Amino acid sequence: MSDPWEDAVRRAHVLHLRVPPGTPEPLFRAVLRVLEPISPIVQVIPPGAALLDVAGVLRLHGRSPYELATVIRVRVLAYTGVDIHLGVAENWALAATASAHPTSNGIRLVPDDADAVAALLHPLGIEALHGIGPRQAETLRGYGIHTIGALAHVPAATVQRILGGRPGRQLRERALGKDPRPVTPTVLPRSTSEQRRFAHDELVGDFVQAAILDAVVSLGARLREHALVATELQLQLRMHDRTFLTRSRKLPAATAHTADLRECAYRLLGSLRLERARIRGVMVRADHLLDADRVAEQISMDRTEENLRRIETAVDRANRRFGPGTVRPAALAGRRAA
Repeated sequence: MSDPWEDAVRRAHVLHLRVPPGTPEPLFRAVLRVLEPISPIVQVIPPGAALLDVAGVLRLHGRSPYELATVIRVRVLAYTGVDIHLGVAENWALAATASAHPTSNGIRLVPDDADAVAALLHPLGIEALHGIGPRQAETLRGYGIHTIGALAHVPAATVQRILGGRPGRQLRERALGKDPRPVTPTVLPRSTSEQRRFAHDELVGDFVQAAILDAVVSLGARLREHALVATELQLQLRMHDRTFLTRSRKLPAATAHTADLRECAYRLLGSLRLERARIRGVMVRADHLLDADRVAEQISMDRTEENLRRIETAVDRANRRFGPGTVRPAALAGRRAA
């Protein structure tokens, strides 16, 4: 006859892994490679987390989900040097919360047991609920709901009136330890980035805009050199107090042309509506890269645009022959090439 507690432990088949904040993307990819022999069901959650569903491989490995989490942590530390945290639970939200509150060995197990779920969730502040936004947490605190346990005891209809139908229902279910979302296999999208750091604080203006252009020029040249196109662009500003502001936007069409990337980057900067803000650096990242030969490029009927693309090809050729930055936009005159 099976042990009910052992059954509850084995039903905790979802593993949520998180790397330390700021882990470089190449190192994160190395961590993901360690997961490949463990389970074919790995969902990557950029920029530094992943989910594994190990329900179908327990017999293959002859280990419990918690034991597999231990193996993963040891292997990742040995192969990459990254000290990861893991949560082991019955569903996505619960495992993600557990990985954010690990025990001393870096792993938190939450068996599929009501008392175990309550022991993890109920004492936590409402802002620790997986998927809740700052404004939703502030709204709930305004009604005296300061912990996840308090939210779990509020009637569902009341929560839906406070937060809205669907968001209120989802967040209350997660406060009860429920999350029906499956783990869906995905990979880390390909991306490449350029950053520019400043020697001292700079006000948003011509200098910051020129730094963004400088990064975009290098980014576009790299994409074209490797026959890649971007489908999304991200702009990140490092503020004077070491915090970051980040905005991203899907490009109208997959592209590697500097003019398209520049226009999108400038729109992202404008969307931040910064006035007199002090900036210490910028980063532009091209996301969700595709092979250029797999994307049909629209034929332009605009003669000016066609000429710009011919010039771009000539500039790339000159820079490959004489060195990066030999030919650059006039707006970057006097600025050192990256």
